Amino acid sequence: MSAEVFDDRRCILGEGPLWHPERQQLFWFDIMRHRLLSRDASGPLEWRFDEPVSAAGWVDDNTLLIASASGLWRFDLRNGSKTQICGLERNNAVTRSNDGRADPWGGFWIGTMGRNAEPGAGAIYRFYQGQLRKLVPGITISNAICFAPNRSCAYFTDTATQRVMRAALDRNGWPDGDPQVFLDLSADALHPDGAVVDKDGTIWIAQWGAARVTAYAPDGTFLRDVAVPALHATCPAFGGAEFRTLYVTSARQGLPADVAHDQSPNGQTFAVPNIAQGLPEPQVIL
Repeated sequence: MSAEVFDDRRCILGEGPLWHPERQQLFWFDIMRHRLLSRDASGPLEWRFDEPVSAAGWVDDNTLLIASASGLWRFDLRNGSKTQICGLERNNAVTRSNDGRADPWGGFWIGTMGRNAEPGAGAIYRFYQGQLRKLVPGITISNAICFAPNRSCAYFTDTATQRVMRAALDRNGWPDGDPQVFLDLSADALHPDGAVVDKDGTIWIAQWGAARVTAYAPDGTFLRDVAVPALHATCPAFGGAEFRTLYVTSARQGLPADVAHDQSPNGQTFAVPNIAQGLPEPQVIL
């Protein structure tokens, strides 16, 4: 099964794809250009910010929660206005937001990282019921935040470790005990990036530098690879009719100069139809 080009705009660091289930519309980010991107029947859409933006959840038909380098924001898609909900390491010039996703309780998990991947500079947080709480400190590159459909656990990675972790969750969605290693990809020299879970509990993980998204069963068993025509696949999301299309963002960052500026598909956003059945992203409750 092959990936098709969904949007041919070439991002420096495409990330954070979100299928809005009410609008039936995909949103994603070009972090380094401070852009939120989308498409509708009229064609390509773009909103620009004054700092890096990286991840989002949907609040209602016209509103997103957006994570930026300095905070979490309520963003109105109709007029582009934004209101800060809370700060996010806003006094730390070293870090920015990175991977994030809404949880099944209406909360929002968001990871930070050093702007130059400074070791241990970032963390993973949860915003829930009006409060932001740090969950995991000492993260170098936060990624792969996603949740089991039965609410039993959360997944995340520090890409630099090459390990995907699994954290058991209590009935309110808070970590219950220490995270355990779910996948160790170091022996294969693979670097897990963004991830999403489908309705069967299969976790689909983009692998930086491997031009693919890889599916693993809930017990960690390898199931399959899906090739994408970009070396740095960054994050998958399910959407489309019955959530059967896998969308995948990609990046040009970190490529050799002659590749980073050529006309190859690196940095574009892709769609793989009829790959599996995903789930609607949970609504963020503010």
